[in-house]
Amino acid sequence: MEMRFTDADPSTPLIRKLTLAVDEGRCTLRWLWPERVEAVYVERLELDMMSDDRTGEQPAQGKLKLYTREEYKASNGYTDRITGFGAIKYTVYVCQMQEDGPVLIRQRDEDNMVIASAGKADIRFSIRYKSGFFQKRKSVLITVTAEVPVPKEALCYVRKQGGVPLNKEDGTVYPFVSDFAPGRNEMPPVEVAKDDYVRLFFTDGPKYGAAYRLISD
Repeated sequence: MEMRFTDADPSTPLIRKLTLAVDEGRCTLRWLWPERVEAVYVERLELDMMSDDRTGEQPAQGKLKLYTREEYKASNGYTDRITGFGAIKYTVYVCQMQEDGPVLIRQRDEDNMVIASAGKADIRFSIRYKSGFFQKRKSVLITVTAEVPVPKEALCYVRKQGGVPLNKEDGTVYPFVSDFAPGRNEMPPVEVAKDDYVRLFFTDGPKYGAAYRLISD
């Protein structure tokens, strides 16, 4: 059944003080119930780092589950099991019953939304240099070993003259041209000047750092 949504107005009952607790692979959501609201829908959306959500299209809809105030009391909250890697967004919608079925309230303040981390996947990288004695340039050999698929947009490499780059802004930034498969990925050699050095960084630390750990071997 396709769920119907409506935007909250000043008279609409809203979810307040949504909190999240994670313990050994289980997460518990708790919130303040508005008066006279007997049921909500909890949406579980796995945030897929392989797709960029900045396209301006309609937000993706996750799995919706009806949850009553009685169930909430019995369980002292709403519990869910978290497995795998990445992040999960939970949204709690007030459910209003109308003649032609339930309508879910969309809140603009996002007080009804939390994000749980399901654990970070490791991305390991190694950088080796190869050059001859009398050559002015050298080859950079980059190997990336990933636990899970990683989009090419997540990583970049930075080149700096005279020393290893300390952060993404500390040199010239270059993108990768293809996604990284789980396991070992050997990049085509990159030619640089003899005193150039290279290091890998996240393109967007807050976004990709929530799902991955970047480790230098």
